[in-house]
Amino acid sequence: MTDGLRLRAAGVQLMALAALVVLTGVARARLPLDQVYSLKAAAAFAVIAALVVVFIDSGTHPFAQFGSANQVTTGRAVFVALIVGAIGEPVTAAVAAGAAAAGVAVTMMDGVDGWVARQSRTSSRFGARFDMEVDALLILALAILTWRHGKAGSWVLLSGLIRYLFVAAGSLLPQMRRPLPASRRRQTICVVQVVALIVALEPFVAPAASQLIAGAALAVLIYSFAIDTMWLLSDRRVPAPQVASVG
Repeated sequence: MTDGLRLRAAGVQLMALAALVVLTGVARARLPLDQVYSLKAAAAFAVIAALVVVFIDSGTHPFAQFGSANQVTTGRAVFVALIVGAIGEPVTAAVAAGAAAAGVAVTMMDGVDGWVARQSRTSSRFGARFDMEVDALLILALAILTWRHGKAGSWVLLSGLIRYLFVAAGSLLPQMRRPLPASRRRQTICVVQVVALIVALEPFVAPAASQLIAGAALAVLIYSFAIDTMWLLSDRRVPAPQVASVG
């Protein structure tokens, strides 16, 4: 079943890539973007799509179809790729506003994939991880743009890097690789972080305010990761049910 599942997943990713090409054309027509913008956005999405096809299997996604929920997450990944493509583009208010608008689209779709999965009874470890990685890339891209557009100091990059540092710690400490119990706190703080970076990036927000907003959100994010880290390094055992979400 895995080979057929991967073929279906690849088909969805190819259609999403085609939609992305159209969207980058629209963005370039409306915003002061360089010619390589479309290539950067497509490359970012191609990496995401390749990882989807490689890592989806019957063990983590025990369904024959790719699923509507994962299709929604793929749509979110398309908009995240548009934001990633804006990195290195001219530092203008129009580009910042465009990236923020794409961030709003991703945020509005957040939670829809999970709801669809629950309604269709197709929740899976793959789907949860896919959604989480899209969120992580979104936060990293927004943090980089917030810094490049002078809305916060280089410290804001920690907002996007902290989750990857957390994962890297798992390669050194076996305890850090243990699953974490479900947490509403973790989900809420992720949304808060995304919204704070979107607001900070908006051109109408003064740098003094954007730094305060981004700094407060980063402090809350560090607090959340600190709680999870202390939990993992303790001697507690994970109660059922278990989830793979972190941060």
